[in-house]
Amino acid sequence: MSNKGKFYMTTAIAYTSGKPHIGNTYEIILADSIARYKRFEGYDVFFQTGTDEHGQKIELKAQEAGISPKEYVDGVAGQVKEIWDMMNTSYDKFIRTTDAPHEKQVQKIFKKLYDQGDIYKGHYEGLYCTPCESFFTESQLVDGKCPDCGREVVPAKEEAYFFKMSKYADRLIEHINTHPEFIQPVSRKNEMMNNFLLPGLQDLCVSRTSFSWGIPVDFDPKHVVYVWLDALTNYITGIGYDCDGESSEQFKKDWPADLHLIGKDIIRFHTIYWPIFLMALDLPLPKQVFGHPWLIQSDGKMSKSKGNVLYADELVDFFGVDAVRYFVLHEMPFENDGVISWELLVERINSDLANTLGNLVNRTISMSNKYFDGVVSNKNVCEDVDEDLKNVVTSTVDRVDAKMGELRVADAITEIFALFKRCNKYIDETMPWALAKDESKQDRLATVLYNLVESISIGAELLESFLPETAEKVLNQLNATRRGYDHLHTFGLYPDGGKVTEKPEILFARLDLDEVLKKVEELHPQKEEEKADEEVAPGIDIEAKSEISYDDFMKMQFQVGEIIACEEVPKSKKLLCSQVRIGSQVKQIVSGIKKHYSAEEMVGKKVMVLVNLKPAKLAGVLSEGMLLCAEDENGELSLMVPEKEMPNGAEIC
Repeated sequence: MSNKGKFYMTTAIAYTSGKPHIGNTYEIILADSIARYKRFEGYDVFFQTGTDEHGQKIELKAQEAGISPKEYVDGVAGQVKEIWDMMNTSYDKFIRTTDAPHEKQVQKIFKKLYDQGDIYKGHYEGLYCTPCESFFTESQLVDGKCPDCGREVVPAKEEAYFFKMSKYADRLIEHINTHPEFIQPVSRKNEMMNNFLLPGLQDLCVSRTSFSWGIPVDFDPKHVVYVWLDALTNYITGIGYDCDGESSEQFKKDWPADLHLIGKDIIRFHTIYWPIFLMALDLPLPKQVFGHPWLIQSDGKMSKSKGNVLYADELVDFFGVDAVRYFVLHEMPFENDGVISWELLVERINSDLANTLGNLVNRTISMSNKYFDGVVSNKNVCEDVDEDLKNVVTSTVDRVDAKMGELRVADAITEIFALFKRCNKYIDETMPWALAKDESKQDRLATVLYNLVESISIGAELLESFLPETAEKVLNQLNATRRGYDHLHTFGLYPDGGKVTEKPEILFARLDLDEVLKKVEELHPQKEEEKADEEVAPGIDIEAKSEISYDDFMKMQFQVGEIIACEEVPKSKKLLCSQVRIGSQVKQIVSGIKKHYSAEEMVGKKVMVLVNLKPAKLAGVLSEGMLLCAEDENGELSLMVPEKEMPNGAEIC
């Protein structure tokens, strides 16, 4: 395999305020798939992750638990590492910001920046959000709350050290303009430029005195280093950076990072603060920062306070590691938030994993055993249909490469499953069971089964970066040797006369949704108030209603939306819950139309949406708008849809 050089990538380090939920865990799985694929291509990969362990929020949580902050973060960091390991992620280093080498370097970095005049002492007065550990001005608040998390803020004033952000702002703007690949997706770049850099940067608070759980400023011990200067520098301290000029060989080899993979909510810190810190340290900037979207529960962003949190270990208990990996990797759009629910998980596992992949492997191995005692022979009795199969299979690696080059992981997996779907179609086209009845067609039958085994082997090897355990099981059952990245364009490397396993293992069993939901209910009993009769929007009333003014009408906002996911509301006979993409946002809308539309047929429809209806809960599920319908005298409903093709988000006026 060719050596393509180094590839240093990181995730954001997980904040140790509590056990990570599946939305947090998505990032490490996404990063792992990229790291594995880069290794597969021939890169020398170093993949770092870890935990962010200082700050006021942790100090308060430790006090509530009656233990020291170090005991608290030790426990949570252990949970994080257990989940990362459970999800079969192949990180090379797990750094903790309480590691002594990191703390020492942070103190040296702070002193260096102070000595060269980039950091100065002053006083900070503003509105502080403890969970986000961020100060805001009055104008930055949203409805008087933190613009990032929506929680309460409190006035705060304290002595602090500040970093002169404006000193480097023009240089950063120039870098972003001349390196379009630096911030991805492009929408994140536009947000940073228009909302923060171009209006002008304020100096950044980089120390605190109102709490003690942090790295002390060694020349002014009543101060501790503020979280972002502490946390962000892990990307260089973890690979041996020393600001005294004694950096390790690994640092010299691996820096700059090739990829920082982070959540979109912390893109500002990684594309503004972090590059400016690096400029001040006279270090090259990372090559790319990718701000991935959120994985949200069907009733909104996951939040412990909202009680809608899903955890990876619980999902794995239900579905297995690779099924969970598949869902979060395949169902996440490139830019927009993805949606997860028990219903969607079951649907995807049954359709893609159990049917498309599992059934294909099982059928192929079973037929090889039934007709040839498991021996796979290439008799080269070819027909035109074989060439199309071979072309699809041998060109898949190029399509996967193109998608992975843009970090479009979900699209890369779709390409691999297109290969498996083509194999299933090939079975229908060649009908091995019919060939088996004709003695003169035995060599043709052997060729068909060889082509299938060879195709699945190539597909499984491509799949290994995303579903490593499943790919290994498939290759073992086929008794296929890994051919390596450089040979995936070549069809026919499976050894003539090879033998598949005698008893194929079921890769993914089909699941019964009712049984799964019953088990979920046993684990998470529904609150009594949520079992009350559903409140559904009243039916169409054709009697005249009171007149409204033009101004009243203009308060309503109607737009075209596209339904990207839909599911039945559990325990409801009337309700469907749709995820509706409206421009750049996704709204969840609950509608009493289950009698008239199935969840499956809703997906893909362009619909008319009342966008600014006040959110309300129907059967305990949050609804953030209304789909417009027409109703006839018999109570039959019809969704209002655009007469012509219109983009989602188009205004209805």
